[in-house]
Amino acid sequence: MRTYAGHSSPAESNALYRRNLAKGQTGLSVAFDLPTQTGYDPDDELAVGEVGKVGVPVSHLGDLRALFDGIPLDGMNTSMTINAPAMWLLALYQVVAEEHGHDVAQLAGTTQNDIIKEYLSRGTYVFPPAQSLRLITDMVAYTVTAMPRWNPINICSYHLQEAGATPVQEIAYAMSTAIAVLDAVRDSGQVPPERFGDVVARISFFVNAGIRFVEEMCKMRAFGRLWDELTLERYGVQDPAQRRFRYGVQVNSLGLTEAQPENNVQRIVLEMLGVTLSRDARARAVQLPAWNEALGLPRPWDQQWSLRLQQVLAHETDLLEYEDLFTGSVVVEAKVAELVEGARAEMARVAELGGAVAAVESGYMKGRLVASLAERRRRLERGDDVVVGVNRFQATEPNPLLADLDTAVQTVDPAVEAAAQQAVRAWRAARDPEPVRRALAALREAAGTDANLVPATLDCARAGVTTGEWAGVLREVFGEYRAPTGVAAAGGGHPDGGGDADLAEVRARVRRTGEELGGRLRLLVGKPGLDGHSNGAEQIAVRARDAGFEVVYQGIRLTPAQLVAAAVEEDVHVVGLSVLSGSHLQVVPAVLDGLRAAGLDDVPVVVGGIVPDADARRLRELGVARVFTPKDVGITGIMGEIVDVVRAAHDLPDDVPAPV
Repeated sequence: MRTYAGHSSPAESNALYRRNLAKGQTGLSVAFDLPTQTGYDPDDELAVGEVGKVGVPVSHLGDLRALFDGIPLDGMNTSMTINAPAMWLLALYQVVAEEHGHDVAQLAGTTQNDIIKEYLSRGTYVFPPAQSLRLITDMVAYTVTAMPRWNPINICSYHLQEAGATPVQEIAYAMSTAIAVLDAVRDSGQVPPERFGDVVARISFFVNAGIRFVEEMCKMRAFGRLWDELTLERYGVQDPAQRRFRYGVQVNSLGLTEAQPENNVQRIVLEMLGVTLSRDARARAVQLPAWNEALGLPRPWDQQWSLRLQQVLAHETDLLEYEDLFTGSVVVEAKVAELVEGARAEMARVAELGGAVAAVESGYMKGRLVASLAERRRRLERGDDVVVGVNRFQATEPNPLLADLDTAVQTVDPAVEAAAQQAVRAWRAARDPEPVRRALAALREAAGTDANLVPATLDCARAGVTTGEWAGVLREVFGEYRAPTGVAAAGGGHPDGGGDADLAEVRARVRRTGEELGGRLRLLVGKPGLDGHSNGAEQIAVRARDAGFEVVYQGIRLTPAQLVAAAVEEDVHVVGLSVLSGSHLQVVPAVLDGLRAAGLDDVPVVVGGIVPDADARRLRELGVARVFTPKDVGITGIMGEIVDVVRAAHDLPDDVPAPV
């Protein structure tokens, strides 16, 4: 039983972990901040506004010592949500455990380490796919002997569902990722063939439990069936225990609503049942989001509520006392068979393209997800899919949980970033520079060969190298990567609005406004900072294209200066910024200042993301024309408001007829 936690600083997060463990939590699930996830130190330019926001900053060995101070790592199962720098965080964890006198071979836990889904959904990749797969391969080969109780990779279909995946796509793309990893480990020659069953036994999965209870439960049964088939037939693993499908769950965070957020509690419970009610497909570990995650960072009390949901199910109900309740169900068996058949077909398509890595590089999988999410959004806006409190049953009583919005979520003190910057500079100044130089030189040399990189990474950790320095050397050797956005591959626009009267009206307004301004309206969609959750930005880009805008979208992780340069070069009429990490009060003003300095005072800026009301007011005071949050579910309506903003910026008269 876990809650996904970490924020502000290692010391603050350590105190939170201790409190959660005292309340009955049975494992740790560490959330790292975006600079750590993308291999930057807190004083890097790209880290501005992101330090300590969505997780804990870990810059060096001292930070990890503080994070786990007083927590017995030899008796703990620790899950670390880390991908591109997974090898680095595992090395830090091992060194801290050694300092505590623990037997490294007894350490239990998981590094997420699934880079494929980062290219498709979360965006915290750094290196190109082939080099990223090399890092994963080295970790798997190392842990199977040195840390046999550790799961070196946690293949994540969770984020695929949030990016738009249907159950069939979720299964197929996760399985295709597993094939890519297992093939790479096998072909590397680092693991003897007789030990390959041990490799398969340490592969775990992390899945998303959505609100469609029956479908989600059947999805897990389909996952288990395909995994058993794959590991037996493709890899020849004979031991059924090694072929067991081991998975953990977080229920669907992006399905939680800002409108009537109290409804999220029953959503979380139903989604938890989808992965616990069927004994033969039951999750091994469950972590639940908090009811108010669509509003901001949950407080400790909110996390406690989510933990108590699990404890009531486990200890008060009789759910865990019986054999599988669905054995022999005709309905369940038919649905499982349908999902298995569909997943096999989609896996075959990925294989025809050359496998998961090739399907990332070509943009195939990303395009399929963007298109799928676009269709999901259209169903929501048409009312075909009902979300209580959002597009139906919207009348509500005042919510006492939200009586004081300023205390309904936790905020991170802005001083956290300055303190982290000062601390990492002090760490660099206090260490012996010669061991650091030697360790980084050895890492650089090893990265240019086919040597396993874990030993060199461990030496870097012991020498006092920082996260940014370790990743920086590998950036030099491997290069960086910018994944396809999937927007172009998601299908063309609808010249007539596709039968959607509201969209057709907005298209007409976009066309008229462009004609009045002497050209087609151009919208720059920007993702400033390190926030890689690009689903919203991609859906805005797709709908804006359908509405007749010329869309400029260059993907994630751009500095404010780069976005301003793009606005100048493309001569855009409006800039839309998407920020979900909480850094809006830092990165948005930087873009506004840059536009003014470039002489683009007449280019309005709109913002979308998880923005509390008080912050939205502040952004509007600074000059932002509109702020959209998750409660603004009608994307076509947002397009109409963007046209309003452009017309107002150019003093054009209102072109919308008054209602009769």
